[in-house]
Amino acid sequence: MAAPAAAPRIVIENCAIATVDADDTEYVSGHIVVAGNRIESIGAGKAPENLQNVVRRVDGTGHLATPGLVNTHHHFYQWITRGLATDHNLFNWLVALYPTWARIDEQMTYAAAQGSLAMMARGGVTTAMDHHYVFPRNSGDLSGSIIRAASELGVRFTLARGSMDRSEKDGGLPPDFAVETLEGALAATEETIDRHHDASFDSMTQIAVAPCSPFSVSTELLKQGAELARRKGVRLHTHGSETVEEEKFCHELFGMGPTDYFESTGWLGEDVWMAHCVHMNDSDIEAFARTKTGVAHCPSSNARLAAGIARVPDMLAAGVPVGLGVDGTASNESGELHTELRNALLINRLNPAHREAALNARQALRLGTYGGAQVLGRASQIGSLEPGKLADLVLWKLDTLAHASIADPVTALVFGAAAPVTLSLVNGEPVVENSRLLNVDEDAIARSTRDEAQRLARIAAQA
Repeated sequence: MAAPAAAPRIVIENCAIATVDADDTEYVSGHIVVAGNRIESIGAGKAPENLQNVVRRVDGTGHLATPGLVNTHHHFYQWITRGLATDHNLFNWLVALYPTWARIDEQMTYAAAQGSLAMMARGGVTTAMDHHYVFPRNSGDLSGSIIRAASELGVRFTLARGSMDRSEKDGGLPPDFAVETLEGALAATEETIDRHHDASFDSMTQIAVAPCSPFSVSTELLKQGAELARRKGVRLHTHGSETVEEEKFCHELFGMGPTDYFESTGWLGEDVWMAHCVHMNDSDIEAFARTKTGVAHCPSSNARLAAGIARVPDMLAAGVPVGLGVDGTASNESGELHTELRNALLINRLNPAHREAALNARQALRLGTYGGAQVLGRASQIGSLEPGKLADLVLWKLDTLAHASIADPVTALVFGAAAPVTLSLVNGEPVVENSRLLNVDEDAIARSTRDEAQRLARIAAQA
């Protein structure tokens, strides 16, 4: 699918390029030509001469060009509850924070989405994802507010419309007032798909069906949610195998581990991806590989909540699609995906089964780009720099004090400090230049998120 002949062109030259294509093609000094919203050509040396309709030329000297980063798991609303319950494991953390989260409203959710998206985009994310599952009664159009924030900022976006219907009275963790009914959750999810999902090649907004977790949703919600997603032709997302407590919960309640339980409810398949998957045995990994079920690896959050180290090298060796996730910023306060490249590499090397051979710099970059595109079902469109793909790319500045003495640019990006973003294109349009967002006011967002965090804290305290 080529761009129209008269499409405006952006030419980037003189930069190192890591395409993350199937052959891991790289150029020490190369060029990228963007025509409209597509990558038209890429290669070594200068761009072709006599190109028509060139509206901008970028000198990439001292930079590395990569595909834009793809975030595969997040909870945007948590931006306004950062820094709380900092010494808790997952279950205790959830119990501590659910009563506050259950009092969010549309204004809070919009501000939190702006903050989450702004932080990721500034750090090279071009495709974002939000798993939103808290829908208090009479709280407004939460899904619409999140989608609006993504559209205004200019990033490609997947909203995983979450849900919970198993509260404390049913043996779950959320308070009774924080959940939906089975029928209400399914109807609202279907309405969100009908209103917002765009299945086109260059779609900027897609919807997934995303009941929260085995310990916060009923078996029937999982089963009917899977049926709804497949009837509508959208993807499925949930949390899986995050902690040892979750595994114990599943065995006690369902008589089987999380993976077997998910398979029994229709939740394994190439249209499914799950967050975390920390506690997976060989049989679980084999089941994910056999069904091509994807994984969103969230190393910083897993460390913050002491959940453990996911077996990412074993998953990759088995053929499981794996991407990276920020996770919610109440368990990863930085809210940045480019730091997850480094943390994924370092934390996986702590696993004594693999140690220094666990991941290398290029594998980490692949997790954050092409791997994420696979997990979101968009690998034919984004995740690598190839002619015909969508023009979602990032130009990282690597010639400053932080990186200049590292000879290999991919090593500099992954092992080094967080690199500044000189230019980020989404769908061929600039969204970041010189580490500043172009479409929104960062300072105004900072004020808004602070105000909404304080308002939520007051409401929760009064309750």
